[in-house]
Amino acid sequence: MKRRAEPCGILRVMSTSTEQRQAVDYRLMRRLLRFLRPYRSHIAGAVVLTLTSSALGPLRPYLTRIAVDEHIVKGDLDGLLWFVGIIFSLLLLQGAMQYALSIALTWIGQHVLLDIRTALYRHVQRLALRYYDTTPVGRIVTRVTNDVETLNELFSQGIVSMIADVMTIVWILAFMLNTSVVLTGLTIIILPLLLIASFVFRAKVRTVYSKIRTQVARMNSFMNEFVSGIGIVQLFRQERRMMSDFGQINREHRTLQDRSIMYYATFYPVVEFLSMTAVSVVLFYAARHVATGEITIGVIIMFFQYTEMFFRPVRDLSERYNILQSSVVASERIFDLLDTDMRVNDAPDAQTFTGLRDGIDFRDVRFSYDGNVPVLNGVSFRVGKGETVALVGATGAGKSSIINLLARFYEYQDGDILIDGRSIRAWSQDTLRRRIAIVLQDVFLFSRDVSDNISLRREDIDQARVEEAAKRLGAYDFISRLPHGFQTNVRERGAVLSVGQKQLISFCRALASDPDILILDEATSSIDTETEQLIERSIRTLLAGRTSIVVAHRLSTIQRADRIIVLHHGEIVEQGSHAELLEHNGYYAKLHRLQFMER
Repeated sequence: MKRRAEPCGILRVMSTSTEQRQAVDYRLMRRLLRFLRPYRSHIAGAVVLTLTSSALGPLRPYLTRIAVDEHIVKGDLDGLLWFVGIIFSLLLLQGAMQYALSIALTWIGQHVLLDIRTALYRHVQRLALRYYDTTPVGRIVTRVTNDVETLNELFSQGIVSMIADVMTIVWILAFMLNTSVVLTGLTIIILPLLLIASFVFRAKVRTVYSKIRTQVARMNSFMNEFVSGIGIVQLFRQERRMMSDFGQINREHRTLQDRSIMYYATFYPVVEFLSMTAVSVVLFYAARHVATGEITIGVIIMFFQYTEMFFRPVRDLSERYNILQSSVVASERIFDLLDTDMRVNDAPDAQTFTGLRDGIDFRDVRFSYDGNVPVLNGVSFRVGKGETVALVGATGAGKSSIINLLARFYEYQDGDILIDGRSIRAWSQDTLRRRIAIVLQDVFLFSRDVSDNISLRREDIDQARVEEAAKRLGAYDFISRLPHGFQTNVRERGAVLSVGQKQLISFCRALASDPDILILDEATSSIDTETEQLIERSIRTLLAGRTSIVVAHRLSTIQRADRIIVLHHGEIVEQGSHAELLEHNGYYAKLHRLQFMER
């Protein structure tokens, strides 16, 4: 009894899985078709062109039969010339329609792809940093580029072309049945074999297409990581190992592509073989009935043409189905990204933050990145308006996590953060971040000119303000010496600048935005002593009268802070001024001694 129950269970699971996959496919296709709604009128025109064009092709063999039987056989040259003119005119008309259809479908497809890419890019911008912590960059790039491009053939050719193929088959069958039911039956007698071959082909190709898309995403992720870390690769002589890893991914991709080519190389000869078999059957039958006059020469020629014409759209439908399936795989990935709701959402009644009036309060804040390992354990402190507070602690103590929560990059699990006595969740993120400036240790510069990297093209920051910020921070001189001054393109990630110069530009960026809350997160740890002294001289003006939080390993940079908060394992263990903490001779004093002993 148990052995009999197992296959039933397997069949039931397979049936359920198939039904679920079909439901997913239909759901995905419905969502994809929503992107076509703004172009309904264009699609209607394309469908009209398709239906008309699909009838013109099958009409030619029918006219050929009349020309042969009614004019060539009877020697009526005048009538033959007239029919030749009609057929030639139909060819010109069909060519013009196909040209117009190609233009229309390409236009629709490209506009739909533009809309999908825009929707993806807009959505990706809104995702919380938590998503980027767990998702490779290459995978996101693949979704926005490769997977969207996979949909190109679906929107530009697939759907409408499938309608055209079906209508072509309908018109062919109509003309064939109108001429000879027997010959029509002989022509389509091998259709079940073709359907079986198409079914097997579709199943195989769908599986391999899914694996190819996965492999492309792996390749993009690997290349992104490799290029980002090329310095480390070359420094530690890891080229051979990285080449081996990339070669493995590349070979797997090639193997899958070879497999797909093999499926195509097998399927098309099978279709051609079945097509010629049908032609042979028709010719064999017709040859026996020509002499009796039951079948004319024109009918044989017409069915010969129809047989070839009939199997072409049947074969193309299999190809269109493969386009459909590859598009389903791509769209599944795209909508998986669009359905990702890993965001820090504003409250429905979020207020506009216009500027800091009182201060910032952390009240028993508890936070974990993964929901399991605590990073902050009941952190409470206050930063008054105009006050400079420094955060000190070993790596992993929770300093950067406090900054991330204040900028609302992550959502804390317990406690609350108040700004001007109101929960940070009550302020809109957009207006809050406009009043916050963060300078990070790892400076990111866009491949644009210096002015754009300082202003970030904000409408409220003009060129005069950009240059004023550069002068106040001592960056004006070195920027002016660049080949094109403030209009010099700094290349990708600021490749033409030194580490210290990039850091100075990031300070200019913060100063130009005139923030209410300034955050310096290890902002001077990657620069030389001379540049650090330049920044420290300028930063005093920047911090004056401004609410600031400074995170630094170099204790010398925070000695002038109004208050120093010492963190250890996500908890505040000490706080006070530099002198008070040294006098207390606790954890801060120990860190101070260790750091200055190293010097």
